[in-house]
Amino acid sequence: MKSLIIRHKVKDFSSWKKGYDDHAGARAAAGLGKGRVTRSVEDPNEVILIFEVGDMAKAKAFGASDDLKAAMRTAGVIDKPDSYFVEDAN
Repeated sequence: MKSLIIRHKVKDFSSWKKGYDDHAGARAAAGLGKGRVTRSVEDPNEVILIFEVGDMAKAKAFGASDDLKAAMRTAGVIDKPDSYFVEDAN
């Protein structure tokens, strides 16, 4: 299974979470399946997301899209996200 891991900081987690929830349809259309929202114990405004990836090409295109960049700005992302495509190694 392939997954996408994203880490970024947000201005305010509660505000960001609303924007994240509102963008669920776009993530699904991009082939991103079941996702987990986690955050740092030391900094609750540092968010780590983990998604199952159903379609690698769609997921990569979504990651580079103007739509996602605008949604992130609106939701309060305040740094450049780190993202990693990974796959199970066992």
